[in-house]
Amino acid sequence: MKNRKLLSLGLASAMTLSLAACGGGAATTPAPSAPAESTAPVESAAPAADKYVVGISQLVTHEALDTATQGFQDALNELLPGQVEFDYQNAANDPATCATIANSFVSKGVDLIMANATPALQAAATATADIPILGTSVTEYGVAFGIENFSGTVGGNVSGTSDLAPLDQQAEMIKEWYPEAKTVGLLYCSNEPNSQYQVDTVQGFLEAMGYTCTQYAFSDSNDIAAVCQTAADASDVLYVPTDNTAASNTPIIDNICRGNTPVFCGEEGIAKGCGVATLSISYYDIGYKTGEMAADILANGADISTMAIEYAPEFVKKYNKAICDDLGVTPPAGYEEIG
Repeated sequence: MKNRKLLSLGLASAMTLSLAACGGGAATTPAPSAPAESTAPVESAAPAADKYVVGISQLVTHEALDTATQGFQDALNELLPGQVEFDYQNAANDPATCATIANSFVSKGVDLIMANATPALQAAATATADIPILGTSVTEYGVAFGIENFSGTVGGNVSGTSDLAPLDQQAEMIKEWYPEAKTVGLLYCSNEPNSQYQVDTVQGFLEAMGYTCTQYAFSDSNDIAAVCQTAADASDVLYVPTDNTAASNTPIIDNICRGNTPVFCGEEGIAKGCGVATLSISYYDIGYKTGEMAADILANGADISTMAIEYAPEFVKKYNKAICDDLGVTPPAGYEEIG
């Protein structure tokens, strides 16, 4: 929907106006002719800036995804001021709705799709092979698309940013806080492939440290309370990855675990709601980076098929003071309080 207006202005012709004086009586003296009035050529107006429509498909409302979307919009508004119209759609954590949203964007012929979270990205990629698609808040693109030996570039019409924090360091964080713990429960949504990837990877690191690990999978928000209760009863510590269903239901997890079972989290938003601590990224930063990539594609014609996935530049250890106080634990050195 690029609105390219080419203005064509004709040059005005020079005109000579003669003025004759009207006098009374028999003898009259003609007034001198007025000098020719020349009209200078009118300069052509500058071409109007290109206009773009960007579809945003966000899986669900929670702090991490909301912040990433805000960063994305801020970047485009700063880099292409007044040129971008956003069509924001929220799937309310329903993958089928992600597909409906993606298909609507294709029907509208948007210039670019930003897919916030893995199901939104997968649905967009299924819907179109032509419109550029940028993902954000996606942990591992190789897992999302079933790419073995993923090299960092998806190819085709897909690229984006990842919210993956070092999983080995997240496992070490549990050891740092609770070296005497024996059992770790890994709580996650079975319908999120990147959650499965994270718990599998973290489990390997934890078992190498001597912990006994058990995975506790819930299918959606309807069974999260029952599964979380089972996990909390059987575990010294819980680990929750960057899981969208968990992020949308932190009050449930907190009500079960607060003051009893410490929860370590894959990102700050979940830790703010129910966790002791996290090694987290800035979702605003990865959203902003996604916006920069979008501006490069829209305004400069950058080839998305060659764009490597971008990762967060830094990771920060943070703790939840209120939950630490309830558990009676003191954060190790080097942790920042979650604001």
